[in-house]
Amino acid sequence: MRINWNGVYPALTTKFTSRDTLDLPMFERNLEAQIEAGVNGVIIGGSLGEASTLTLEEKETLIKFTVEKSAGRIPVLLNIAEGSTREAVDQAKQAGQWGASGLMVLPPMRYKSDHRETVTFFKTVAGATPLPVMIYNNPVDYKIEVTLDMFEELVELANIEAVKESTRDVSNVTRLINRFGDRIKILCGVDTIAMEELLMGACGWVGGLVGAFPAETVAIFKLVKAGRIEEALEIHRWFLPLLELDLHPKLVQYIKLAEAEVGLGTEYVRAPRLQLIGKEREAVLEVIRQGVASRPVLTEYA
Repeated sequence: MRINWNGVYPALTTKFTSRDTLDLPMFERNLEAQIEAGVNGVIIGGSLGEASTLTLEEKETLIKFTVEKSAGRIPVLLNIAEGSTREAVDQAKQAGQWGASGLMVLPPMRYKSDHRETVTFFKTVAGATPLPVMIYNNPVDYKIEVTLDMFEELVELANIEAVKESTRDVSNVTRLINRFGDRIKILCGVDTIAMEELLMGACGWVGGLVGAFPAETVAIFKLVKAGRIEEALEIHRWFLPLLELDLHPKLVQYIKLAEAEVGLGTEYVRAPRLQLIGKEREAVLEVIRQGVASRPVLTEYA
């Protein structure tokens, strides 16, 4: 299924049971809520999906299950986050066989590659598959910045089509557009500045809190792109305390708690992550419950 890189692309959490196995019924419930809200694609096995703890077999199960249940309504992307180029290439090849429509690819894990190594890694992975590729540029968390000069070399491969822009520098959207025009599709990967980056010309939003609040996320995107900025701002200002949960090292636990609170998930995470307890859980839950209690009526913006 063709990806146009416009719109909202949830980085789905991976649902687990109390026995630490995949909770596919709950995963499906969340998936259906995303599709019903109007998202434009989903990403499986991202950082929010606890990629580092998933086995290859679990990734295969999740991709095949999502492709089956989405039934052609949206494209399904697999995230690749590996320390070995060989393993990344192998997963890129298998993703197509499993039915994925595209890939999101992180730079090498557990090694801070230089310019030449980073470019070679991305080109090798993208060159191993016909699937379209979105580069994940997140130097804050992964310590490797994909610079404009790197992109100059990467766009030599036609299937490197997009970037998940997570530098947290809104100006980078303009830099990319000034340098590459629409050759590289830009999707914001930081919830708190997504509206700003959409206004600066980003064409999509890879969301985190969308997992718990899909309709509100899609509403902001559509309103911004329709030029209805004041209406989008009204929702965004309500949303911001919740969106800030995406910036914490425990974003997985925080967002899963939000999903559980609205009936779209559970709190189960995979070790070494642990479920929230005590005052920390109470504080996060208070933010979530305040947001739910003051949730905007979206029919007013239809």
